[in-house]
Amino acid sequence: MENLLVAVPDTIPGAAPDEDAAVEHARSFLHALGVPCDSPGTVDTPRRMAEAYAALLSAPEFDPTTFPNDECYDELVIVKDIPVRSVCEHHFLPFTGVAHVGYLPGDRILGLSKFARVVEMFARQPQVQERLTVQIADWLVESLAPRGVGVVIEAEHLCMTLRGVQAAGTSTSTSALRGLLRERPQSRAEFLAVLQR
Repeated sequence: MENLLVAVPDTIPGAAPDEDAAVEHARSFLHALGVPCDSPGTVDTPRRMAEAYAALLSAPEFDPTTFPNDECYDELVIVKDIPVRSVCEHHFLPFTGVAHVGYLPGDRILGLSKFARVVEMFARQPQVQERLTVQIADWLVESLAPRGVGVVIEAEHLCMTLRGVQAAGTSTSTSALRGLLRERPQSRAEFLAVLQR
């Protein structure tokens, strides 16, 4: 069994969160927007705000357990409705939704719980949904050498629903297909059909 320790991609490589500085900057930011932080309900808001963003931007390291494909399984493996929580890099507002990840195994298979870890690893940084979708697909290709990979993400972006056009209830879908799921129409159709169930 091959195990790899995966480091979470950092916005600033090697930088550890400075919680005290984040709290003070949150307080200054709110002050600059005219939001008082001295009432009983807001006195701890800068700390809570800093902690919330630290949680949104931090993913734990994980061990992407892979196993030999001893059964020579050659059909689709699809994990649906994996929660996605990320922050739009343009407005720093959250976007949330689900990811559907599938692959056609090659010589190795991935532990099922690790699909959610891979999604989390790339989602816990300032993102755009298109890049997030591609990063997940490319990581699976590089780590597993499967015969095909498909990733579909459906998400609601608060930068679209709370500001600007304020189009509440809108959802954005992105996809990344690799290998046979891109090249072979019947495999692509099978993958997408499973997502409709």
